[in-house]
Amino acid sequence: MCRGAGLRQPNLELEHKLWAAGYRLLAALDEAGRGAWAGPVVAAAVILPAGRSDLVNVLRQVRDSKLLTPRRREALFPLICETALTVGIGMASSRFIDRHRIIKATQLAMLMALRNLHLEPHCLLIDGLRLPDVEIPQHSLPKGDTRVLSIAAASIVAKVVRDRLMVALESSHPDYGFAVHKGYGTSAHRAALKRLGPCHAHRMSFAPLRQLSDSG
Repeated sequence: MCRGAGLRQPNLELEHKLWAAGYRLLAALDEAGRGAWAGPVVAAAVILPAGRSDLVNVLRQVRDSKLLTPRRREALFPLICETALTVGIGMASSRFIDRHRIIKATQLAMLMALRNLHLEPHCLLIDGLRLPDVEIPQHSLPKGDTRVLSIAAASIVAKVVRDRLMVALESSHPDYGFAVHKGYGTSAHRAALKRLGPCHAHRMSFAPLRQLSDSG
């Protein structure tokens, strides 16, 4: 069951307004992993088909990825990818994050996701950020993943892709628990860091890692 079942469901209200205004290819962008202590930040760009009459019904279970269980996200992932006209993925590594900070890294991941689309979007719908030096019209929408269906779909794609990467990282670094906490700052992750120290996947520019380095 969806954790956010009692919350307002994201809808296509904004998309319909923009489609009617002639912006038929709307690329929605969201990220996953921005606040994690380890691993990449991953962005997804999703273009849903304009004018498809059953779109709300087909994607009726789509919510902000944070409100869904991992099993529900995995179930929705192929549905979103099959329904979308095109999906693009981009990411920035922990090393890039350390060198350029998380906002710039997130913007880079989103730009990469845009470049990996198979269609040229007419307009961008972005969850809470703006992309500099992009000539495509864009809308920055705080908490867009809770209100705009296209952005909610992008949030699920980004989250599933990143979670799978962190599960894969577990095989080469089995003692950190990446498959469980996905690089976020849980007590188990903190304990593993104290016991093992950081690995190459950790973001050493983040305060908890800097504090660990200073105390070590």
